[in-house]
Amino acid sequence: MPASLSQRGTTPLFGACLLLSAAAILVGCPADAQDGRTPERAKPKATADKTADIEASRFCVNVAPSIAEARIAWETKRLSELDAQVKQRLADLEKAEASVQEWVAKRDTILKAASDNLVAIYAKMQPETAAVQIAAMDDQMAAAILGKLKPNAAGAILNEMEAERASKLAAFLSGAAGGEKKS
Repeated sequence: MPASLSQRGTTPLFGACLLLSAAAILVGCPADAQDGRTPERAKPKATADKTADIEASRFCVNVAPSIAEARIAWETKRLSELDAQVKQRLADLEKAEASVQEWVAKRDTILKAASDNLVAIYAKMQPETAAVQIAAMDDQMAAAILGKLKPNAAGAILNEMEAERASKLAAFLSGAAGGEKKS
């Protein structure tokens, strides 16, 4: 059923009922009663008009259930479509949640790789010395150590590194570059 018809609350069958009613009204208004008197032959037509009205009413009553069934069928179809859209969106959200959980698990693994003792050693070192040693490490280990250090100590060490290496490690720490490209 077209959306414009359902929005107005009309259907083709309802339109047919209206057309029959209009025809019954037109039949009841003869044009030859111009003198103000009701013509003799118009009196029998009054019963014909009532018959036409009754038939139109019966038609409308008879088709009303099928109109209601068609509306229910359309609404059921629309609800099914909306249900499918909601299920698709939920599936997309579940995929995104799984991706985030995977990233968090990966980050936790990396942070656990740096033992507390090793982090304590780098925390006590001079930032210049620690920067040279951490710059020579692979990204995961360097990010794990920097992630466990206090922010002031990590900032001082990153400040002493080359800008390119420091920005790469900072991006790794923030999750922007975890060895995987984000779309």
